[in-house]
Amino acid sequence: MRVYLGLDVDELVALEAGGSVTPAESFVAASTDEEDELAALEEAAEHGAVAAAAEVDDPDGPVALIDVASLHLDLDDSGDLAWFAPQEIAAVIELVRR
Repeated sequence: MRVYLGLDVDELVALEAGGSVTPAESFVAASTDEEDELAALEEAAEHGAVAAAAEVDDPDGPVALIDVASLHLDLDDSGDLAWFAPQEIAAVIELVRR
């Protein structure tokens, strides 16, 4: 199941270190329609410095970096979310810390 999570820098650091996180809230799209997926992603972005899309069995369970499909960050406060691969988590952490 695809879920969207709002993550803070401490959660990103935990993922990068090989740990897992259990965010307070996960967002699931109402359908597989692109517009519903985008709405869930944008909602997650409102609840953290970074929005993550993850594939999990339990939407309320822990998430590890291996579960993360992508990371999304508003780089210029425009509301547009830039896409990052999970392998770019170190760069995302540095961008969030700026």
